Amino acid sequence: MARILIVDDAAFMRMMLKDILTKNGLEVVGEAVNGADAIEKYRELQPDVVTMDITMPEMDGITAVKQIKAQFPQARVIMCSAMGQQPMVLEAIQAGARDFVVKPFQADRVMESIKKVLAS
Repeated sequence: MARILIVDDAAFMRMMLKDILTKNGLEVVGEAVNGADAIEKYRELQPDVVTMDITMPEMDGITAVKQIKAQFPQARVIMCSAMGQQPMVLEAIQAGARDFVVKPFQADRVMESIKKVLAS
């Protein structure tokens, strides 16, 4: 069973994602509210996949991906972005993210992305 860390500053977004993931048999091992929190939780939990919001206070998702990948090159990160954040998504992919999903979340797209990233 894949272990997932959800990173988003919005509690309802974390809840929506957690709902999709747990209904599909995945284990949500932790939640983080910003990039700095995400790095700490990644180090502590070493999840199989991270879903990372791009825009967050304190430290954004792109900075967090860079730092996580620098310490854990094998990290699998999926970026979560709102519509219209294409330039940031590109930057996140260059920083080491494996895929991205667009908000509002569609359960089948989220699961497709997770399966794809786990298989890589």
